[in-house]
Amino acid sequence: MDTPICSAKGCRADALWVLVWNNPKLHTPERRKTWLACEEHREHLSQFLGVRGFLKEVVAFADWTPETVAE
Repeated sequence: MDTPICSAKGCRADALWVLVWNNPKLHTPERRKTWLACEEHREHLSQFLGVRGFLKEVVAFADWTPETVAE
């Protein structure tokens, strides 16, 4: 399995965080999308999603269970 990398544009760092989000204009309420973030980009990506009202939760990658996310 490949090491997951940060979703920030141009970043190739290992992902340490999972940002779980949903755009209510496009997705049903139970739908969850994910972005991965390194330590450096966690706050920036969280703020980007947060100001739009999309961010649902931030979970440490090591603690994240994908079965709870509908992709």
